[in-house]
Amino acid sequence: MAGRRTDTRDRIQDVALELFSEKGYDGTSLREIAERLDVTKAALYYHFRTKEDIVQGLVGDAAEGIAEIVEHGRALGPAEAKVEVLKRFAALIEGRLGQVMRFMQQNVPALKEMGLQHNLGEKMQGLFELLCASEEDAETQLRARLALVALVMGNNPLFGGGELARPDSEVALKVALELASPTGGSPATAT
Repeated sequence: MAGRRTDTRDRIQDVALELFSEKGYDGTSLREIAERLDVTKAALYYHFRTKEDIVQGLVGDAAEGIAEIVEHGRALGPAEAKVEVLKRFAALIEGRLGQVMRFMQQNVPALKEMGLQHNLGEKMQGLFELLCASEEDAETQLRARLALVALVMGNNPLFGGGELARPDSEVALKVALELASPTGGSPATAT
């Protein structure tokens, strides 16, 4: 029974993200989410009472995913942690986290009003700190931070199109690993 509830909750969040992307947060109603899901508003209310509850769930789930990556990375040595953290973050951002981050970029005023604009940022700071923990010089620390940015940008359709080729997730991960390497080349532990 609990598995079915999680599946329904995930489906609601997926559809809400689609509609938020199409119409914006303010332009989407719970009624529209329920209609797209082909359920009653009462069925939707069973899982989420408001749009804000849906967003809080999305941001909370994303923050939890990032926190798990940080926790795993802290148990590893610095070089291994860089590679593992980047690989796990790449997989996370390729999924719902990438959609949540795009939603957040497109709906800053709504998130500010809900007080959620910093929740994910705090968890991202943990990733930055983990990637830079063993690095002392500013250039290497910046490369580590840019590695995360490469993953975010490489998996965001807003940063492609026109004459520019949008990198796929493998290309984004390859660039991120190269950036995180102290010399700017492929780290030996990446292969």
